[in-house]
Amino acid sequence: MPKVGMEPLRRKALIEAAIAAIGARGSLDVTMSEIAGIAGVSSALAHHYFGAKDDLLEATMRHLLSELGRDGCDALRAATLPRARVSAMVAISFSPTQFRPETIAAWLAFYVEAQRSPSMRRLLRVYARRLHSNLMSGLRPLMPAPRAERVAEGIAALIDGLYIRRALKDGPPDPRSAVALVEDYVETMLAAEARTS
Repeated sequence: MPKVGMEPLRRKALIEAAIAAIGARGSLDVTMSEIAGIAGVSSALAHHYFGAKDDLLEATMRHLLSELGRDGCDALRAATLPRARVSAMVAISFSPTQFRPETIAAWLAFYVEAQRSPSMRRLLRVYARRLHSNLMSGLRPLMPAPRAERVAEGIAALIDGLYIRRALKDGPPDPRSAVALVEDYVETMLAAEARTS
């Protein structure tokens, strides 16, 4: 008989193992057996909880989005001023839970997979819309809507680009320099807006 309450723990362990396996391989070309081995469970149990590998990969992507969303909500609740809301979203994007090598590799692998998988593409669109909305909540009070839209798009592009650049480097990620680069862009855009107002 399976132990009561073990399913959520094993599902979470399999998701974390999927992130680790993708991070080590640098792609989604991992097997359920590899993932199960990292999680310390049998391949049969991994299939029992998730069915096919694609189901586990989608659950992993949902997990990353949920984690990012939860962290974002917490950060936005603490940020009362518009400018602080923008900084909060930038900081969350490069937080220790998000900007670690295996998570970076998983995000990039999911971006690649989204080119062929409609379900992954939908999930990445959810992420993009959520990031845009959260950035706009801080930018809209600081500048006209069309300009805020462009600045939000620029911030999102910088965040995505820094993840790609990070994947091409050796050594541990440097979240401080990533945050500083995006913050420099935000300050430049705000200064330009102040000059035209």
